[in-house]
Amino acid sequence: MPYNADLVHEMNLLVKFPMHSDLEGIKVHSDAAPEMVAAAQRLYAKGLVTQEDGGYLTYSGHQAVEHAKSVLRILTGKVAV
Repeated sequence: MPYNADLVHEMNLLVKFPMHSDLEGIKVHSDAAPEMVAAAQRLYAKGLVTQEDGGYLTYSGHQAVEHAKSVLRILTGKVAV
């Protein structure tokens, strides 16, 4: 399955979450870009974040962020070979 625009927006939002603390999250404000608001809502519906506007990562969300950041590092060449 190829990436579509919605998945790219979701992944861009996921990689903004901090990985170092369960006590830090993000909030997507209602005046943010419509695609980011919609991405946050989809991530919530998928059970990856705790609130429709972001919130905190769930356990599955942590796993998704870890993988998304790994893919990003690999594709941008910022990984040791």
